[in-house]
Amino acid sequence: MTALISKRAKPLRGETAVPGDKSISHRALILGAVSVGETRISGLLASDDVLKTVQAIKALGAQVEQADNGDWLIHGPGLGGLHEPSGVLDFGNSGTAARLMLGLLATHPLAATFSGDASLSGRPMERVMAPLRQMGAQFTARTGGLLPITVTGAKSPVPIVYELPVASAQVKTAVLLAGLNTPGRTTVIEPEPTRDHTERMLSFFGAQVTVEEGPEGGKTITLTGQPELEGHAVDVPGDISSAAFPLVAALLVADSKIELTGVGVNPLRAGLIETLKDMGAKIDIKNLRDQGGEPVADLVVEASALKGVNVPADRAPSMIDEYPILAVAASCAQGETRLQGLAELRVKESDRLSAMERGLGEAGVDVTATEDTLTIRGTGKNPPGGAKVSSELDHRIAMAFAVLGMVSEQAVEIDGAATIETSFPGFQGLMNGLGAAISSSNGSPKGD
Repeated sequence: MTALISKRAKPLRGETAVPGDKSISHRALILGAVSVGETRISGLLASDDVLKTVQAIKALGAQVEQADNGDWLIHGPGLGGLHEPSGVLDFGNSGTAARLMLGLLATHPLAATFSGDASLSGRPMERVMAPLRQMGAQFTARTGGLLPITVTGAKSPVPIVYELPVASAQVKTAVLLAGLNTPGRTTVIEPEPTRDHTERMLSFFGAQVTVEEGPEGGKTITLTGQPELEGHAVDVPGDISSAAFPLVAALLVADSKIELTGVGVNPLRAGLIETLKDMGAKIDIKNLRDQGGEPVADLVVEASALKGVNVPADRAPSMIDEYPILAVAASCAQGETRLQGLAELRVKESDRLSAMERGLGEAGVDVTATEDTLTIRGTGKNPPGGAKVSSELDHRIAMAFAVLGMVSEQAVEIDGAATIETSFPGFQGLMNGLGAAISSSNGSPKGD
């Protein structure tokens, strides 16, 4: 299994773009597949996860090709025109693709079987299936709502009003996608705001979507079903969840200064920037602009002396994928950092709370986890490092520990690093191009 060795980095310098946003890439492909006409996607994240969505929509009847300039072209059969796949739909490690496609197919009169790798097959799907059953879909799954799952879509779907028990953009999106092929109005009530890429893109493709603010910060999203969706040109911004790794590395490696161009800074995804600024980070947001309905900016990042902070639970939805790299930042900060409201991290690609507690502890960091909190007591100095940690087949865990190795006294080795390709193709080369010293286990600094 591929391992990476990350050693102390020299000051990071340069300007670079990060791969396209994974969440937006999935949604653009799915909506292109149920739209009339051509959807042209530039900047698509061509990672393992997103390519699973490409394979799925092709199996369901969409035509997909890649243009000479790298753009992806989708010609879908239109809403309601998907056909039953001839084989099993394999979603690899992508929970996003699996959950969103369960929603889309829940209201199409066909049957499809979903499978995934060992990691995805251990992740719960019941919270998505529960509201979809109310709309008329039927599911056959392993005990605990685990893959493989066969969905039989409703022949006469019914709209619902669904209040999310826990804030989840994936569950919200699954219900709204199911509402596309359902007559009437489908409503999702979320207790606190989650990333709103789905609402933005549904409107961009021609659906009627209304969003009402709740009295305590939540939102009510209503979709009018059976719209005439039209193909569009989508320019995918850089993924802030990927930008987080070079961003934090530049904050921690002395004398660093880098610029990350074209990064999506959707307010419901920008919790990491807010938190790092609370810790004393020098992050300058430049050239803020609109790109296909999404706010985009260039980020100039300089090495900074960070201090520990308390991060409240209500910030979790806006940075749920960034906690592993935030924990690395906290390991180098002066004082205690307490991250709250993290129960969701226990059902990601791995149990990220346990993985970070274990790996940071092995690297000499003072860290404690509870069921939904992570507390890191930093000294303001470089961690000892010298650990061999497991990625737990989780791309964000692997990249977080690669950054830790860049600032540790001794190198950090990460097992199972091939999983990085699921979200950040070219990670090693990009980081080394800025000044990192990340090599494969045979000593080769791939991508230098």
